[in-house]
Amino acid sequence: MQIARAAYQPKLPKALRGALKAVEGAPTQSVADQEEVKKLFPNTYGMPTLTFEPIDGEMQTAQMNIGVILSGGQAPGGHNVISGLFDGIKKLNPANKLYGFILGPGGLVDHNYMELTADIIDEYRNTGGFDIIGSGRTKLEKKEQFDKGLEILNQLGIKALVIIGGDDSNTNACVLAEYYKAIGAGVQVIGCPKTIDGDLKNSEIETSFGFDTATKVYSEVIGNIMRDCNSAKKYWHFIKLMGRSASHVTLECALQTRPNITLIGEEVEAKNLTLDDVVTYMAQIIADRAAKGMNYGVALVPEGIIEFIPAIKKLISELNDLLAAPEAQNLGRHESIDYVKAHLAKDNLAVFNSLPTAVARQLALDRDPHGNVQVSLIETEKLLSEMVNAKLVQWKKEGKYNGKFSTQHHFFGYEGRCAAPSNFDADYCYSLGFNASMLMAAGKTGYMSSVKNTSKPIDEWIAGGIPITMMMNMEKRNGEMKPVIKKALVDLNGKPFQYFVSQREKWAQETCYCYPGPIQYFGPAEVCDQPTKTLVLEHSC
Repeated sequence: MQIARAAYQPKLPKALRGALKAVEGAPTQSVADQEEVKKLFPNTYGMPTLTFEPIDGEMQTAQMNIGVILSGGQAPGGHNVISGLFDGIKKLNPANKLYGFILGPGGLVDHNYMELTADIIDEYRNTGGFDIIGSGRTKLEKKEQFDKGLEILNQLGIKALVIIGGDDSNTNACVLAEYYKAIGAGVQVIGCPKTIDGDLKNSEIETSFGFDTATKVYSEVIGNIMRDCNSAKKYWHFIKLMGRSASHVTLECALQTRPNITLIGEEVEAKNLTLDDVVTYMAQIIADRAAKGMNYGVALVPEGIIEFIPAIKKLISELNDLLAAPEAQNLGRHESIDYVKAHLAKDNLAVFNSLPTAVARQLALDRDPHGNVQVSLIETEKLLSEMVNAKLVQWKKEGKYNGKFSTQHHFFGYEGRCAAPSNFDADYCYSLGFNASMLMAAGKTGYMSSVKNTSKPIDEWIAGGIPITMMMNMEKRNGEMKPVIKKALVDLNGKPFQYFVSQREKWAQETCYCYPGPIQYFGPAEVCDQPTKTLVLEHSC
């Protein structure tokens, strides 16, 4: 399979197949907090969108070396971004060199790098993972880091740097582009949109790479579980899926597989539901199916569902502020709990005390590098099934439920992050990387590589770029307001969610499971090259 995939030649949009010109659109502004963002990015704010159009002739540029960084969690297709970038810069000038910084942004700061030659690139074409140079989560936000990075960039003659990552990584790219432009460093910085969570998108970035492959991998396994569920007819399977800040993965997997219960965090928040409301909703569907003799089913749960429950979200917000305070930095585990209980507002303390002990401790103690709760560590699928079970036991005593409730638990996360990219992601990622080389040739910095119209055949894809500042807003991180790329949440008025709403009652009461099977790499285009259901619905007429 790997040998066969290595021979696959990703397809490019028409505009990227020959010589091209960059056509500027209208000036842009940030999605929110315009004055604050403009003040922080005076040199890269307000730039126009770009679209590449084909022209006659050849593309040739002066020799320039390029650097590339893989940043953050892995996503299928990263190697193809680098392959596309490599082929693009070699097309511009065969003497161009590509240097990869090892283990993410830290490699830039620590001067840890390798030259990526044709032999190396060819080993990694159309493969999953980020192992060609590795990835890391070092944040680039300090002047000393920028200056240290500039030393090695100058030493290697690197005139442009490509950062492949998610919202935080591309925020770093934007900050770096602004700094290098402000000091006249002569180094361009281009971003590429990566995250399997699907929350890095807007009108110009239709989807982040990796989302297509990951959701197809998860949907295959969910389908396998559904087949087992429908065969044994004795278990309720509670499946937690990736997606801390948005429920795109869960929604896409629901559209592909048609489970009995699907929780969408954005809807829970919009309806101001409590944890008990969510548990009651799930228990009612389970009771309804039991009344028809169906003591089995499948429930999909996004990993961030806890954070979407308004009362808990409010609690987490105060916890983040409390635990970012200097006096909370060196407390032990027991001391932290006591500190939190002593300082929480009365209503938040009541919510904190109402939570199962294990969940309360995780909310109060475990933090990620950005100072936020590590919700993926909370076994939400088990928490919900235990609370549903307690509700059903109560209902059985009251004569409202007469069934059997046995559970199985699953969490699909890492299983999808390094899969061999689908044809869509192989083509999309290659196009993003090749497109990034054209943004450099056009002399741009502070832009994100953009390929859109992706629900259509590749010949109709549109290549170009958008200023990263266009995606910015101000958010509180570690107790301070920082500029960050605004996450795209599930649009409750959008076509994907509305289609889901139109079907979910039927899926709940009946058994309508769909079994997508494994990703198809070879065969008819309508089987192998199809994009996600989300993308198709979003761009349907």
